[in-house]
Amino acid sequence: MRPIDIRQYKNELRLKYKAGRRAMPPEEKARLDGLIAEKVGRLYQYKNCRTLFIYVSTDIEVDTRAIIRRALAEGKRVAVPRCIPGTRRMEFHYIDSLEQLQPGAFSVLEPDESRPVARDFSSSLMIVPALSLDNRGYRLGYGKGYYDRYIAEFTGPTAGICYAADCRRHMYHGRFDRPVDVIVTDRGIRRAVK
Repeated sequence: MRPIDIRQYKNELRLKYKAGRRAMPPEEKARLDGLIAEKVGRLYQYKNCRTLFIYVSTDIEVDTRAIIRRALAEGKRVAVPRCIPGTRRMEFHYIDSLEQLQPGAFSVLEPDESRPVARDFSSSLMIVPALSLDNRGYRLGYGKGYYDRYIAEFTGPTAGICYAADCRRHMYHGRFDRPVDVIVTDRGIRRAVK
């Protein structure tokens, strides 16, 4: 069997899943986003965490705003990522509201660098974005490696959120790819098969 060109493979999948998400009717997206947010709230890892590490969604991603608002209302500390200019790294900063965000790298809403940096991973949960997830928790991201680098150092549990229609049984992955622990979709919650 010929070795697979992982970069080309992932780029083709990215095109497919991005196109599918752009074609999704807004009402259907809102419905599925609500189902996923409700399931995140049922996770014992969510219920037990004191700090939620979570991304701020773009238009084609699973919407995280309701999850962020809920966590803040429940008194959890919420930390969102900021890309460090000139690097392929990010830091998570604590926020008290969505109003503390501004457009940053790739036009994604980010916290100001003056906000406190989250360094304590105890009693935490990280919600990770994914264009696709497979049964082992390997994710298809946007190809920059920000999350894989961060997850490699993160010691708390991780949950990937994704639309069920975008999940796959198996996905080829690179040696630096890091799987998530839990998979949350509009259809359910399951532990990644290790």
